[in-house]
Amino acid sequence: MSTSSDRAQAPIAQPNAAKAPSAADQRIGQRVRLRRIAIGLSQERLAQALGITFQQVQKYERGTNRIGASRLQEIARVLSVPVASFYDADDQADGSPILVLDTPQSLPLLQAFAAIAHPSLRRQVLALVRAIAEAKA
Repeated sequence: MSTSSDRAQAPIAQPNAAKAPSAADQRIGQRVRLRRIAIGLSQERLAQALGITFQQVQKYERGTNRIGASRLQEIARVLSVPVASFYDADDQADGSPILVLDTPQSLPLLQAFAAIAHPSLRRQVLALVRAIAEAKA
């Protein structure tokens, strides 16, 4: 005959325990950061518009803290984009273009490349960058 002390006890879930951010939460934070940078808005300005601290914006962008639905709506309004722009059903955690763009040099590089008017020069720049990338690998 088994007693209650012999049975394995399931861990008790904490009702108020916050769920840890997922990879999707991190990608949403990255998209917020990229949009904020693209429109030239500082973390401080975004935080001020949202009525939060810039440290909270940093946590959202890094994916340390999850962004709730109502907060994401506020962020989308301030950044002048639809909420859906932060989501992508085809996203992959590995190899996602959003991860490639998450470096300080990415956006200026893309802007400079887009400013090259001549198609032949664009192809040459692309070939140069590819050659450098292959040489480093």
